[in-house]
Amino acid sequence: MSETLTINGAVPIVPFRDPRGAIGWLERAFGAVATLVVPPEPDQPLKHAEVRIGHGLVMVDDADCTDSPFALPGPVVVYVSVDDPDALHERAVAAGAAIVMGLTDQDYGSREFAARDPHGNVWSFGTYRPSLG
Repeated sequence: MSETLTINGAVPIVPFRDPRGAIGWLERAFGAVATLVVPPEPDQPLKHAEVRIGHGLVMVDDADCTDSPFALPGPVVVYVSVDDPDALHERAVAAGAAIVMGLTDQDYGSREFAARDPHGNVWSFGTYRPSLG
């Protein structure tokens, strides 16, 4: 039996004009794994989605949904901690992601890069692991 890990902290909500298409793009470019898509039928408007990326989770929202208080014109910036930013950078480039900051070794010890998705959101990936205490 698998155990469910519940997130008890900040979880970003990332807007997209084509949220179902964005989930596929996030899978191809960043290795995202959709953990929840509601409704699951691809011909229905997306109500809620969650994807795991690296060591984090983000919610995917429809930026054009007029009945959602979370609908945003975007863009937002999301940081995701990953073990191998070099491999993910290569994957993102191969998927056509717009790299806005190439692989960089930061003064605080993190190796990072950043890419812009088709909605204009910026995704920053690095080895830095934020701490609560």
